[in-house]
Amino acid sequence: MGWVYLAFAGIFEIGFTSFLKLSVGFTKLLPSIGFLIFSALSFWLLTKSLTTIPLGTAYAVWTGIGAFGTAIIGMIFFKDPVSLGRVLFLAILIGSIVGLKIVSTT
Repeated sequence: MGWVYLAFAGIFEIGFTSFLKLSVGFTKLLPSIGFLIFSALSFWLLTKSLTTIPLGTAYAVWTGIGAFGTAIIGMIFFKDPVSLGRVLFLAILIGSIVGLKIVSTT
């Protein structure tokens, strides 16, 4: 169950970073509230995952999911640059996350 919690924690991390961008430095109320809700859920789920997943593995996977998803959201919705190099290294990041899951003892 820890891996399910961790996956959702990563998804909520993507949400809170997206709301952080939309809040424009916390000057917009609704995105700021979205940031607070999504970040609280993300950290709560990350904490739940730590009951069965080692801290280093959980943190690396959580940040990896968040970094990958936020980069994709940025390219699709916020006009962040898209290049072969960015896509290649994002693919390597996903491979690293999968590798951590494979070698995890939990």
